Amino acid sequence: MTHTVRFRVDFTAGCSIGPGKVALLEGIRRTGSLRQAAQGLGMSYRRAWLLLDQINHSFATPATTATVGGAGGGGAALTAFGEELIRRYRSLEREIQSLARATLAPIASRAKPRPVSGAPGRPGAQRRRLSRTSSSGRAD
Repeated sequence: MTHTVRFRVDFTAGCSIGPGKVALLEGIRRTGSLRQAAQGLGMSYRRAWLLLDQINHSFATPATTATVGGAGGGGAALTAFGEELIRRYRSLEREIQSLARATLAPIASRAKPRPVSGAPGRPGAQRRRLSRTSSSGRAD
């Protein structure tokens, strides 16, 4: 059975790093392009640009550098700091995953399997159903 811990590190009120930002940085490393990294993550270019801008302005050292378009188009690359950010986050993630597996193993077998998306009993679906009321106040 697999246990997954997703976490975010808040360095200050406006400076944080989590799985989405790290995945974006890894995508940039892999593709050399913010647009391609965003596409690979199923993220809009605008959302990716905003996240990257947030990363680059949250630390004293930027995590990426960019080249402006031209004949071959623009690109993006990680700085040494960007590489360090990924390396340290992933290292901490491995330690946390290991600790979570060891600590939670005795209760993991009691976890219920997740229902198929959209199936009855899914908490989000139930909330939506219950929140739809007619003008008489009754649920539809």
